[in-house]
Order: sequence, then structure tokens, then C-alpha cells
Amino acid sequence: MPTFEEIAAFVTDKPVATAVIALLGLLALGAAFLLLRVAWRAGAFLIARYVSPRPVEDILTIVAASIATGVSAQGMWRFSGDVLGLDGPLRLLLFAFIEVAIITSAVRARRNMRENFSAGIDGIAVWALTCLTAVLSSMDARSLPEAVFRLAAPLVAAWLWERGMAIERHRIRGTGRINWRLTPERLLVRVGLAEVSDRTASEVDAHRRLTRVALAAKKAKALREAGASDRKMRAALARLDKAMDQAVEHTGLAVDPARQEALLAQIAALYNTTALIDADPRVPWEPHADHHPVPARPALPAALAELVEDEDEDVTVLDTTPQVVDTAQRAALMRAARDYWDRQIAKGIVPRTVDIAQEIGISLVTARQYRALWKLEPEAHALIEALYQQHGIVDTGAFPALGADGRVLTKS
Repeated sequence: MPTFEEIAAFVTDKPVATAVIALLGLLALGAAFLLLRVAWRAGAFLIARYVSPRPVEDILTIVAASIATGVSAQGMWRFSGDVLGLDGPLRLLLFAFIEVAIITSAVRARRNMRENFSAGIDGIAVWALTCLTAVLSSMDARSLPEAVFRLAAPLVAAWLWERGMAIERHRIRGTGRINWRLTPERLLVRVGLAEVSDRTASEVDAHRRLTRVALAAKKAKALREAGASDRKMRAALARLDKAMDQAVEHTGLAVDPARQEALLAQIAALYNTTALIDADPRVPWEPHADHHPVPARPALPAALAELVEDEDEDVTVLDTTPQVVDTAQRAALMRAARDYWDRQIAKGIVPRTVDIAQEIGISLVTARQYRALWKLEPEAHALIEALYQQHGIVDTGAFPALGADGRVLTKS
């Protein structure tokens, strides 16, 4: 490298050459700046266009696959020189033909997947060519570890490509992965070591203890109805008593209304299993009932005729057969009937038994029981007393009360 004195002497002796060299240097710096600026903008455009929209895992997949492909290409470089005897430009042009074929097949497979929702034959070609280049690269290895490494590198690249394809395939199709029938979770649930829901251990234990009580009660009831011997009945009642003691002790059955409702619901279901034989569910593919002529309404029983007036002949009267419902459904129907009763009382009307049954969808027997209880309340009793004092109407459960203007809306 010339010293400062030599540079100064050169500038003094040859000023024209120095000026030309300085000008060329400035032009080179300007050209380098422009090239760097163009490269920066091109890189920013490529990143914004192809890198930023992609998830981080896709970018890492491309980087890792590129590294693995480079390792495979380096093995093919050695193979083409040592085994095939290629050298010079010919070796440079031909050593990575399999890697180029792999990349081409991968691009075609991705395009086929986007257009036809399947990688097709190109997806198979990616794996076949990957295995081929892995085997050829490992054949020129100098040791067993090197051979294993050259076998693994292309397979890693193919695996990363396959996982990226699978994620995109599920996203395009809108489907998830298949659900295997044999999984560790399913096996643990099958043998009773795992729970299918998110219930806590205390909830599971309480459910099992209540179920034991319900089953023991059903067994004792069946033995009693079958006329079993005293010894069998004593044993069944002992099991029931023991199950009940444990349920009260460990589940709080005596003070927990929810647990009491659950136990009654289980007992109701177990006691009425024979009712399933007579169940007549509607067939979903049968024509709708509106397409058939409506049959004539049967005559009302004598006990119901006195509760329905002549002007109420169009009112649909429900069957008097008591309904078989579980505890929760019975409570819901009772709440709905109570809400309807309060609304009508607020309007100055005492609902009839038929009105309650018609509105809520319960039997007349149940509606009559509810009405007999609620009509003793102060507001309803005042309306009934007003009817009796002003019009001499005795409450039979078959009339509304008074309108807002004091007129009798419907006579009994």
C-alpha cells in the first residue's frame, strides 16, 4: 500500500491523472450507492410482497428447507465429481438437476393444491426425488455419520414442505384433520382412567353416588313388585340405605336442591323405562299433519263439559291424563303457569282451568290443582268475592272475572 508521501508526490507530478482517478472514484461511489438503493428497495418490496403476509412458521419452513436443500446439493456436487467424473462447467451445470426438479415439483404441487385441492402426482414426485437425492448423496459419504446426515437433510426439507402444504390444504378446504379411533385419550376414557368432560373430581363422585342410590331404589322396587322373599328384600333395602347414607354424607344431598332434583330425575327415568315401549315418536319423513284432513273433535267427558261454556266450543281441551315429565320440566311448566296466572290477575281476570291448560300445555288435572291453590291468594280472592257479591256468581273455575269497567266479561 503506498504511503502518504508517495501519494502526495504522485498528485504533484501527475495532476491530470489524479483528477481523472478522483472523478472515476466518485462515479463508482455513486453507482454503488444507486445499486445499494435499488437492492434495498427490491428487498423491501420482496419482503412486503412475499414475506410479511406469511406467518412466521412458513418463513422458518422456507429457510430450513433451503438450508437442507443446500446440504443435499453439496452432496450431489461431490457425487457428480467423485462418481460421475464431471469437472468444470459441466459439473456446475449438472450437479443439482435433482434439486431443481424437486423445487419444480413442489411449486407445481402447491399450484395443483390451490386449484384442484390436491397435490396430485407432483406431490408424490417431491418425495420420490427427495429419497433419490438422499440416497445418491449418502453413497459418496466417507463415514457412517456422514451418510446418515446426508440421508436426513433432504428428508427434513421434504417433511417441512409437506407440513406447510397440509396447513394450507386444511385452510383452503375448511376441514380439519381426521379423528383417529384409537388414541391415548380414548383408551384412558375407555378403561375409566380419564373423564370425557371438564367435570371436577367432586362432581364425578357425586354423580356416581346419586346413580348408585337410584339403581338401588329401582332394584328394591323391582323385587317388591315381583314378590321376592324377605331375605332378598332386606338385602336390597340394606344396599339402598347404605347408598343413601353415603350420598348424604359425601354429596350434600340433604341441603343441595340441585342434587335432589338430579336424584329425582334419575329415579323417574329408571322407574319409567317401560314407557319407552309405548312411545310413538313422529317419523321425520312422514307428510306434515297439515296435509291431512282434521278429524272431528271427540265429545267432552261429563266432568269437563260443565267447565266449558257454549261460547268456548272452539277452545282446544287437553287430555286429562296426567303428564309423565321429569322434575326439571315439571318445575318449568309450573313457573310458566304461575307467570300466566299473575299476568291475568293483573288485568282483573281470574283464569279458568281450561285457560291455564290451553296456554301452558298441561293437563286439566294439573291446571285444576294449580288454580285451587292460587285462587286463595288475596288478589284473586278479592276478584272472586267481587263477582259473588255483585253478580251472585260462584267460582267453578270456568269463568273470567270482571273487566276494567266492572262488567261481567263471561257468565258461568
